[in-house]
Amino acid sequence: MIKVTLKDGSVKEVEQGASIKDVARSLSQGLAKEAVAGKVDGQIQGMDFPLEKDCQLEILKFEDEEGKKTFWHTSSHIMANAITRLFPEAKFGIGPSIDNGFYYDIDMEHKLTDEDLAALEKEMKKIVEADQPLRRFEMPREEALKYMGDKNEIYKVELINDLPEDAVISFYEQGDFTDLCAGPHLSSTGPVKAVKLMSVAGAYWRGSEKNKMLQRIYGITFPKQKMLDEYLVRLEEAKKRDHRKIGREMDLFALYEEGPGFPFFMPNGMVIRNELETFWRKAHAERGYQEIKTPLILNEQLWRTSGHWDHYKDNMYFTKIDEDDFAIKPMNCPGSMLVYKRKMWSYRDFPIRMGELGQVHRHELSGALHGLMRVRTFTQDDAHIFMLPEQIEDEIVGVAEFIDYVYNLFGFKYHIELSTRPENSMGSDEEWEMAENALRAAMERVAVPYVINEGDGAFYGPKLDFHLEDSIGRTWQCGTIQLDMQMPQRFDLTYVGSDGERHRPVMIHRVIFGSIERFIGILTEHFAGKFPLWLAPVQVKILTVTDKNNDYALELEKKFKAAGLRAESDLRNEKIGYKIREARNARDSYIVVIGEKEEETGMLPVRSSKAGELGQMSVDEFIKKLRDEIDSKAC
Repeated sequence: MIKVTLKDGSVKEVEQGASIKDVARSLSQGLAKEAVAGKVDGQIQGMDFPLEKDCQLEILKFEDEEGKKTFWHTSSHIMANAITRLFPEAKFGIGPSIDNGFYYDIDMEHKLTDEDLAALEKEMKKIVEADQPLRRFEMPREEALKYMGDKNEIYKVELINDLPEDAVISFYEQGDFTDLCAGPHLSSTGPVKAVKLMSVAGAYWRGSEKNKMLQRIYGITFPKQKMLDEYLVRLEEAKKRDHRKIGREMDLFALYEEGPGFPFFMPNGMVIRNELETFWRKAHAERGYQEIKTPLILNEQLWRTSGHWDHYKDNMYFTKIDEDDFAIKPMNCPGSMLVYKRKMWSYRDFPIRMGELGQVHRHELSGALHGLMRVRTFTQDDAHIFMLPEQIEDEIVGVAEFIDYVYNLFGFKYHIELSTRPENSMGSDEEWEMAENALRAAMERVAVPYVINEGDGAFYGPKLDFHLEDSIGRTWQCGTIQLDMQMPQRFDLTYVGSDGERHRPVMIHRVIFGSIERFIGILTEHFAGKFPLWLAPVQVKILTVTDKNNDYALELEKKFKAAGLRAESDLRNEKIGYKIREARNARDSYIVVIGEKEEETGMLPVRSSKAGELGQMSVDEFIKKLRDEIDSKAC
C-alpha cells in the first residue's frame, strides 16, 4: 500500500500501481466522471497514470486551468485525426492547448474554407462518439525517426531531432491516428461533448519568417454543449466591445502602416490617458513615491550589466551613436539603477520609492500585434522600491494593497499568481528561496488567495502577477510585483548601515496598470466605451434643435467648462435624430437637447449613456450631479 496526500491534506491509502482514476473513483463516482487529469507531486498526468510511491495528488476537473489544458490538448489530437481522414496529404506541425482552446499547424496545398471547418467538426464528433481510448507508448530515437519519416511527417522528424539525446520520445494512439506527443491526455475521446472550430490563420513554422507558412486551425471544446453556447455568446459580446472598433468610433487612437505596432493617440484618447496619468501621479505622491524620468536610449554596456543583453536582446532595438553601440530601452529598471547610484544613501533613507511613467520599446513579431493590447512601444507605470531586508514584507504588502485600491476603483475582480524561478535565471538557490519565501509571507499577511505558477518568474527574481477579470469574465495580466536580489548586485548598489559599513539594498520592480496603452484597451472593452465620467473624453454633449438655439447652447457649454466639465456643442444644421444617434455612437456620457422650451424654462432633458433618460434637471442640479460623479470617481 502507498499513501496519497490529497489537496485538502487528507491521506488515502491505495494499492501500489493504482491509477489516478482509481483514486478518484474511490472518493466519489461524480468526481471520477468529471476528472480529466491529475497533478502528481506537481506534474500533470493522465487519469490512467499509475501511482507507484507515496505522493501528493490533486485531481483536476475541466474547471481547473491545468484540467482545461489537458482537455484541449486531447481536442487538438481529435482535430488532427479528423484532418487525416478528410485531407490525407496533410503534414502536421504542433498542436498545443492555448488560453482559449487549441490549434494545430498543418502543411497542405488545399486552402481551408469555412465549409472545410464545418466538415472537420462533423468528423471530430464521430471520433468523440466512438469514445476512442488514447494509448501512450514510447520508442527509441532511431525507431521514432524512422516511424515519422515513413509517414513523411517532416516537421515531426525535425522536432524529434531537436530533442535532447536522453529525452523520452512518446506517442499517443487513438483509433487509426498516432501522434508524437509528451502528453498528458484524456483517457478517451468521449468526454469532448461540444466542438467548435473557430478560424484558420497563417503561421510560420516555429514562428520564424524564414520558414514555410503553415495553416493554423483554431478550435475550442467543452464537456457540455451549454458551456460552448455560453462561450459563443461571450465571444459575440467581446466582438461588440473590441477596443479597435470602439477606438475608431470614439476617435481614441489609430495604427498606421507607417508604424506597425506604434500607436497614435488622438485628442479623445489623450484625455483618457492624461486623466489616468494625473490619477497615477496623485495616488503615488500620497504613498511616498518620487517621480523620475530616464532616457529612451542608453549605452549597450548598461544592458550587459543589467543582464538584459544575455536574456532579452532578441526583443530589443539597437542603434549607433558616435560609433558606440546603444539600445532603445525595453525596460525602465537600469535607468533607475543609475538614478539610485547618484549619491550615497543611509539606512535611515529607506524605503526609497521611485515611480516612472517610462516609454519602452520591445520587438514583437508582426503576427502578434493586436491593437493596443500587443504593441511595440508602450508606457509602463513603473516603480522601483529600494529597501532594507527587514522592510521587504511591509513594502510588498503596501504595493499589494495599492494595486487592490486601483483595481477596485474600476470595478475589477482579480486573482494573484506567485511565479517561481525559471530555468533561464540569475542568482543563487539561497537568494531565490529567500525571495520566494518573502513573497509568500507577504501574501499570508494580505490574506488574499493566490496560486503558484512554477517556473514563470522573471530572470532576476520571483514575482506576484495580478490577473484582473473584466465585465464579461476575461482575464488580463496587468499588475506585477517582482522581488529582485540580482540587479542591486550587478550595479553594485550600496547604502551605509547603522554599523557604518556598506550594505546591499533589496529592490522591488512593480507596475499597476502594466502598460498605459494596454490598460486603456482593457478599460475600453470592460466599459464598452462608456467610460466612468472622470475618464470620458466628452462628458456633456449639447445638441441644438435649430440654429436659433445656438447662442444658448454656447452659453451652457461655457458654464459647464467653467465647472470643470468637458462639454461640446453640436451646432450643425442636421436633424436632431441624426445628432442624437451620432452622440450615442460616440458614447458621450450625457446628452442634453436644447430647443425653445429648454431656453424658456432653463430645465435640461438629460440622457445618460449608461442609464438612459433621466428626466428634467436644472442647470445647477445637473452640474452638481456630474461634479459629484467625477469627484467620487464612480464607475
